[in-house]
Amino acid sequence: MKLTKPVTGGPCWVELGTPDVPGAQGFYAAVLGWRSETDPRPEPGGCTMARLGEDAVAALSPVHRPDQRPAWTVSFATEDADASADAVRSAGGTVLMEPMDIFDQGRFAVAADPSGAVFALWQARAFPGAQRFGDPGTLGWTELRTSDPRGALTFYPAVFGWTVDTSEHFTHWGVDGAEFGGLKELPRDDERGQGGTPPQWLPYFTVTDAESTAARALTTGGEQLAPPRRVPGGPCVAVLRDQQGAAFGVHAP
Repeated sequence: MKLTKPVTGGPCWVELGTPDVPGAQGFYAAVLGWRSETDPRPEPGGCTMARLGEDAVAALSPVHRPDQRPAWTVSFATEDADASADAVRSAGGTVLMEPMDIFDQGRFAVAADPSGAVFALWQARAFPGAQRFGDPGTLGWTELRTSDPRGALTFYPAVFGWTVDTSEHFTHWGVDGAEFGGLKELPRDDERGQGGTPPQWLPYFTVTDAESTAARALTTGGEQLAPPRRVPGGPCVAVLRDQQGAAFGVHAP
């Protein structure tokens, strides 16, 4: 990821929805070195801020329904959440949660692309988003896993104005050419995707050593969905799942 701070159209935040926030705190502390602070006020509903030092890097939140699947959600920055929600609809997506104010922090909405991959919109006010990108333990890449890559290549540039680079057999997303993510096609006859997951945005966290991080995930109760491997000409990556079932990636440049 070439982005070093939240910019309009780019990923700005990641949030885990999990039925076991305390368990997730322990897991990600061991795997990524996070320390966590839970907001004691009743209004945030147990939302927990994950930090590296004093810098906010992610959130851990309780699921809202008993049948809700544990998952990470990537938020993309927008200057106008309401206008972006309208753009989602116009491009064929679905707005799952209408834009709403989150105290004085910002305005938030949840949407899904035509294939069903869920993402969030964040219009910053007091809280701009993650305070660090690309450092060990922070968001370093985002990957759309979808059964409809052609539709995605139409949908996301229409909503966010992204640039698209399909050189060297990979599709990369960018904001004004600064790359922040990629696209991976899921077989159409396997809509559940790798590891039994539907089309989704998968966050990758930067680490210094993907193999040792994957090993820590295993010893802390997680799983390996894709063991560490070297991308030709690129990083060493692995896809993992925490002990509650939420998938995420790690990559070592």
